[in-house]
Amino acid sequence: MDMAASLIATTLSAGTPLALASLGLLINEKSGVVNLGAEGMMLMAAVIGFAVALHTGNQWAAFGAGAVAGALMAGALGLLVIWLNTNQYATGLALTLFGAGVSAFIGIDYVGKTLPNFQPWDIPGLSDLPFIGPALFRHHLMVYFTVLLALGLIWFFDRTRAGLVLRAVGESPESAHALGYPVRRIRLLALMCGGALVGVAGAYLSVIYTPLWVQGMTAGRGWIALALTTFATWRPARVLLGAYLFGGVTMLQFFFQGSGVQIPSQFLSMLPYIATIVVLALMSRNPLWIRINMPSSIGKPFNPGG
Repeated sequence: MDMAASLIATTLSAGTPLALASLGLLINEKSGVVNLGAEGMMLMAAVIGFAVALHTGNQWAAFGAGAVAGALMAGALGLLVIWLNTNQYATGLALTLFGAGVSAFIGIDYVGKTLPNFQPWDIPGLSDLPFIGPALFRHHLMVYFTVLLALGLIWFFDRTRAGLVLRAVGESPESAHALGYPVRRIRLLALMCGGALVGVAGAYLSVIYTPLWVQGMTAGRGWIALALTTFATWRPARVLLGAYLFGGVTMLQFFFQGSGVQIPSQFLSMLPYIATIVVLALMSRNPLWIRINMPSSIGKPFNPGG
């Protein structure tokens, strides 16, 4: 029972950065912009968040710094792809390479340093319950925030005027422009808001999940988050479910090792990426399912003049 509760708890922790990044990318893609720079943004936010936490001892300042780093990089991406109409895929890949290189340079002085473990927040009256308490109610506040964020986005996209406008910009930017909505500014704002969440995900990795800095510590999580948005067919609840699924697969290697199961560690390390490939391959068998839910203008430039 204790091991099962521990597996659930570590799954929620491991899935949180994936969920945050995926929800940020979901906001981007709902507006019609593909952000392939998530991996580089997470790396930059991770090193900046770690540096801020190390020098200030304040985890919330670190999250704020990570959010600002992610928003600024997303803003730069927006200026290029929204106003200059550069190719979204090539520009996003360039941003990933930029983030990986610059984060490695900035992080040279922080390699080998560690942060103190910030205490989780126990929910009074629930954290002491047998099994359920340690599994679900003894986590960092960011874990609970992520769940609430997913629920809030469901309400935002389906029940608010701003959410419907954002979806309209992603579905038919020409029609939204004809109705007087500033398509480019809406897309830039959505891109920066999503980038801020990707930045928080990166900061969570280096400040809470593994409180240290190592070059390339995201280990492809930005790409997995990008795949999750497609896996979830652009729905926040499915994004959350998918993130915890992949988080659980990641934690299986430690669960098997603790259980004494003799499986090569290299195979266990591959499991999250194998799961990503399998899920995307299964989904590609029914392209109609993706087309029905995918924003129509995703990845396409917007030219208000014609």
